[in-house]
Amino acid sequence: MNDTHRPGLFSTLRLGKKYMKSWPQEKSLSAIFAENRVCRATQFGIRFMPPIAIFILCWQLAFHAQIGPAIVTAVFACSLPVQGLWWLGKRACKPLTGGTLEWFHTIREKLQTSGQTINLPQGEVTYQHLAELLMRAFKQLDKAFLDEL
Repeated sequence: MNDTHRPGLFSTLRLGKKYMKSWPQEKSLSAIFAENRVCRATQFGIRFMPPIAIFILCWQLAFHAQIGPAIVTAVFACSLPVQGLWWLGKRACKPLTGGTLEWFHTIREKLQTSGQTINLPQGEVTYQHLAELLMRAFKQLDKAFLDEL
């Protein structure tokens, strides 16, 4: 997507969720991209932060603490996975540049030489396109294809 069309909050979060599901969780990508760490942290946050927030509120209420700081802490805990989805949604829309774009085309060519039909995306190639291509490459090619790049 270009700078003239910026998705809203909820569409960015939906893009982040889609990107998180389409990004391959391969250890070999961890050294190159932050997505592996952000996806794992966001998945952890989605699963555990709401119960932690409820525990924080109950704990504070049980010991007659002030409710204001407890609510702020609980809201902050619940906002952590939202922040991860926001980052992933923004990243999914970001166009590839330089070496990453060359890497995309190299992987695409490897898939095509192995007999796969890969259409070039319309407009700019984004990180979402890269995630989908990498997922397909990890399923279709020998995992050693990364060593050859």
